[in-house]
Amino acid sequence: MPAPYATHRAQIKAILLAWGMPEENAEPTADILSWADLHGVVSHGMSMLPGYDRMRRNGRAKMDARPKIVKETPISALVDGGGGLGHVPAHFAMQMAIDKAKASGMAIAAVRNSAHFGATGYYTLMAAKQGLIGMACTSASSIQVAPTFGKEAKLGTDPWSFAAPSGDGRPFLLDMATTTVAAGRIRNKANEALQCPPGWVLNKEGLPSTDPLEAREKGGFLTSLGGSPENSSYKGYGLAAMVNILASCLSGATLITDPDHTKRPQGMDIGHFFMAIDPGLFRGADEFAGDVARFCDDLRATKPIDPAQPVMVAGDPQWNYAEKRMADGIPVGPGLLNQVRQIAQASASPWLLD
Repeated sequence: MPAPYATHRAQIKAILLAWGMPEENAEPTADILSWADLHGVVSHGMSMLPGYDRMRRNGRAKMDARPKIVKETPISALVDGGGGLGHVPAHFAMQMAIDKAKASGMAIAAVRNSAHFGATGYYTLMAAKQGLIGMACTSASSIQVAPTFGKEAKLGTDPWSFAAPSGDGRPFLLDMATTTVAAGRIRNKANEALQCPPGWVLNKEGLPSTDPLEAREKGGFLTSLGGSPENSSYKGYGLAAMVNILASCLSGATLITDPDHTKRPQGMDIGHFFMAIDPGLFRGADEFAGDVARFCDDLRATKPIDPAQPVMVAGDPQWNYAEKRMADGIPVGPGLLNQVRQIAQASASPWLLD
């Protein structure tokens, strides 16, 4: 049975607290993870808990880490994540960028010494909700994507997001991996013993496969956005390189191409990048938001190929999911539910999802 959003969120928070995460860390982390499931981004919600548990037990993510400002100007901030999960330093850094942008018009914050931070769109939406344009991206811990024409993994899923406020209350929200799909969607297929659609993964010889374990356990790869050189996978490859330049080269985080990237005993050390822009630098904020709403409505008004499938813009699927799941509850597949129950039992966390 789908669980009410509040119960789903409470279960995630209970496990985080049982892991030794302090309240001030567990609250935003649970909010970010449950936001993902509520909005249909199931690759970055509760399904992340088994991976986080492994990181915790292997000493690769501190539960009590606190972000610290390393360097700061009126329009920038460099933050050290303290070797913990990325949600807390990412939230801290994005809010710094927002506050500085409100004062100066635009601002950038970068984070190093961090780990996976959940759904990138959560952070850009923070800016859009406060009337600003938000941009964010992050490097990755897992090396699982070969460059175009390559037969050796050098990149991660390297996601980025862009959000803009809209006068109709539905911000434009683009949140995308630079691979054909996020790694979490492949992990979810494996959790439920399902095959992947064609085009998601390649085997170790670079040939198409539908086995979700191919890229995780058998030496294969995820495909860059585009899927193949013939379908312009260089675009996804180029975007992934851009993400790493902004998130790692700018912050000083370990490069994903560094042989020691996944071997650091003190943690992952991935980097994040956040940018906030005040539309008021150019025109009235209401005028800008009104044009965003009009533009998005013009796109939605496009005559559809199939009347049963209207044209949408980035963010619409998330708002639709959130409305339905807030009313009906959040579903969790039986495979994942069993894993999370075992994690809760092992950590002596209360079980709330029955």
